[in-house]
Amino acid sequence: MSLRFTHESLPQRVVFASDEAADRLADEVTRLQGSRVMAIGAERARPVLSKIPVAVHHTEVMMHVPVAVAARAREVAAEHQVDLIVCAGGGSTTGLAKAVALTTGLPIVAVPTTYAGSEATNVWGLTDDDQKHTGVDPRVLPRSVVYDARLTTSLPVPLSIASGFNAMAHCVDSLWAPGSDPINQAMALEGIRALRQSLPLVAADGNDMEGREQILYGAYLSAVAFASAGSGLHHKICHVLGGMYNLPHAQTHAVVLPYVLALNGPSVHDLEQRMAQALGVGSALAGLQQLRERVSAPKALRDYGLTEADLPGAVERILPTVPASNPVTVTEDSLYQLLHGALEGSEPR
Repeated sequence: MSLRFTHESLPQRVVFASDEAADRLADEVTRLQGSRVMAIGAERARPVLSKIPVAVHHTEVMMHVPVAVAARAREVAAEHQVDLIVCAGGGSTTGLAKAVALTTGLPIVAVPTTYAGSEATNVWGLTDDDQKHTGVDPRVLPRSVVYDARLTTSLPVPLSIASGFNAMAHCVDSLWAPGSDPINQAMALEGIRALRQSLPLVAADGNDMEGREQILYGAYLSAVAFASAGSGLHHKICHVLGGMYNLPHAQTHAVVLPYVLALNGPSVHDLEQRMAQALGVGSALAGLQQLRERVSAPKALRDYGLTEADLPGAVERILPTVPASNPVTVTEDSLYQLLHGALEGSEPR
C-alpha cells in the first residue's frame, strides 16, 4: 500500500539546557526583542526570571483556565503594555499565557516545570461554568520553549508520575486521533519508549536528573505528536470530566488511559504491537499496566471526587464529541462501562 498523507510541523524553537534556564530564557527574550515582559507563574519562579525585563509578574493561575481568570490576565497585560509573555510553570500556567496570546497576539516563551506538554501545541482551552472549550490557533503556540529538567524537581514524585502519564496519554491518543499519520505516530512511539524507561527512575529517586530529562524529552515528543494528530477519544473524555467536575488534569489522564487503550487497542493490531514493543512487552495494555503498577500511578477517579451519580451526565456530554475516526464505534453502554471502570479503578478489559 502506498503512503498517502499530509503532515504539518509547527514552527517553534526548543532549547534543552538543564541548570541553565535563567540564561537560556534571557537569550530567547532578547532574540524576540522583548522589553516589557509579562511573567506568568508562581512566586517560586522568580529566580528563573532574574535576567529578563519583567514589567509585571502575574500569579493568579487556576486549573482549566476559567474565563474570568483569563479576562483579568488580559487586563493586566494591557495595563502594563507588555510586548512578550513568559510562562514558567505547569499546564495551567501555560494555558493562561495562551489565553492572553489568543486575544492579543503577544509572543510566548514557555519554561515548563511539569510534563504537561501544552507548551508544544497550538491548542488553547478555557472553562466557562462547567464546560471546557478548546480550539486551535497559531497565535497561542509559544515561539520558544526552554526545557530545564532541574526545574521539575520541585514537582513531588506522585505528581511527576501523574504528569508523566499525561504525556503518555498524548502519545497513545496520537496513534489513532483524527489527524494521525506515520510521522506523528513515530514521535508518539518514541515518546512512549522514553517515558517507559524514565518514569521508574524518577519514581525511585525524585532527584534523578537523567530520568527527569528523559521524561521531558518524552513529554515534548508526546505534545508535538498530539498537536499534529489532534484530540482522540481519550482527550475528549478527559476534557469533559475536567470541565464538568473540576478533576485534576494529569491524574484524570493517568487514570482514564488504560481503559481507552483496552477499548481501542484490539482493533488496531499493528499499532498495538508497535506500542507493545515501545513498552518492552508483548501486549500494550499489559505493558502499560505493569508500568503503572511499578511507579504507583493514579488508579481511580473516585479518589479525585468523581461519583457514580456523575457518570450519566458525563456520558451524555462526551458521546457527541467522540471522533468519527475512532477505531471502534463508541456506544452509550461502552462509554458508561469505560467510565465506570475508571471510577472504580477496576482491571481494564
